Amino acid sequence: MANNQSSDFRMSPEYQKFKKHYKSVITVVVLVILAFSAFFQIGAEEVGVVTRFGEHVRTVGSGLKTKVPFIEQVYTVPVERQKKQEFGFRTAEANVRTRYQRTGSTGDEALMLTGDLNLANVEWVVQYRIDKPHNYLFKVRNAESTLRDISEAVMRQVVGDRTVNEVLTVGRAEIASKGKQLIQDLSREYSLGIQVAQVVLQDVNPPDPVKKAFNAVNEAQQEKETLINQAKSEYNKVIPKARGQAEETIQKAEGYATRRVNNAQGEVARFNAVYREYVRAPEVTKRRIYLETMQEVIPKLGDKIITPEDGNNMIPLLQMQLKQQNK
Repeated sequence: MANNQSSDFRMSPEYQKFKKHYKSVITVVVLVILAFSAFFQIGAEEVGVVTRFGEHVRTVGSGLKTKVPFIEQVYTVPVERQKKQEFGFRTAEANVRTRYQRTGSTGDEALMLTGDLNLANVEWVVQYRIDKPHNYLFKVRNAESTLRDISEAVMRQVVGDRTVNEVLTVGRAEIASKGKQLIQDLSREYSLGIQVAQVVLQDVNPPDPVKKAFNAVNEAQQEKETLINQAKSEYNKVIPKARGQAEETIQKAEGYATRRVNNAQGEVARFNAVYREYVRAPEVTKRRIYLETMQEVIPKLGDKIITPEDGNNMIPLLQMQLKQQNK
C-alpha cells in the first residue's frame, strides 16, 4: 500500500515539476561553479603558471584569464616584485624608523670565521627577483630555502678568504660584489629561476669582547685618511701656485736674457759701424766721437768753466753764463 502511494506520488505532476525544477537548479549551480573555476585574475606584478595534471602547459601575463576547470591549476608568481632575505637580523618593524632585532638563530648565522682565524659578526641582505617562474616552482623543491642556504655558504666562503681587517674596513664592497656573483652562479647552476639584484652588507662588527679595540683601530684609520686628504688639499693649493711663480720667473729671465742679447747685438753693430768709419777717416771719426762725448758730458757738470791754458776767454764765458741765469 505504501509502495503504491510512493509510486503514485512520483508519477504525479507536482513531483515531476519539482524534479525538473531541481535539475535546473543543479545545472545552474554547476554552471556557475564551472564559470567561476574557469576564470582567474593575475596581478600587475605577477604571472600565472598553468599546469594540467601536474604538467606545465603555459605561462600567462597579468589580467583576466581562463583555464579548464578542475583539470588545470594556476600558480601565481610575483616576477616584478623585489624580494629580500635577511641574514644575522630580522626586520621587526618597517616604518620611518625601522627596527631590527637579533635572536639566537640569526645571531649564529652572522658569526663567521675569517681567513686569519678571527671572528666577525656579518649581517647582510640578499635582494632578488624571480625571472624564470617555471624553474622557481618546479625545478627545486623549495627555492627560497635553497637560496638561503646558498647565500650563507657563499658568504662564509668569501669572508673566510679575507682577514678580519679587510672584512671590517676596506674589503666590504669587494665582499658584497664577490658574494653576489657566486650566489648568482650557484642559483643558475641549480636552476632556481632567481636573478640576484644585489648583496648589501648591513653591518659588520667584531665580537663584543674585542669591539672596543677594533673601534679604536677604525677611528685611527679614519683619522689617517682625514690627515692624508688634508695634506693632499694643501699640496693642491701650494704646488700649482709655486709652479706658476716658477714659470713666471723663468719667463722674466728669458725676457731679460733676450733683451740683453739684443742690446749687446745692437752695441756690436754700432761699434762695427763706427769702426768702419774710423778705418776710412780716423781723425774725423776721433773728433766726431770727442764732440759727441763732450756734448753728452758737459751738461752734466753743472757750474763748471773749462778754459784753455792761457785763460783769455774767461770773462766772456762768465758774462754768457750770467745772461743765461738771468733768463
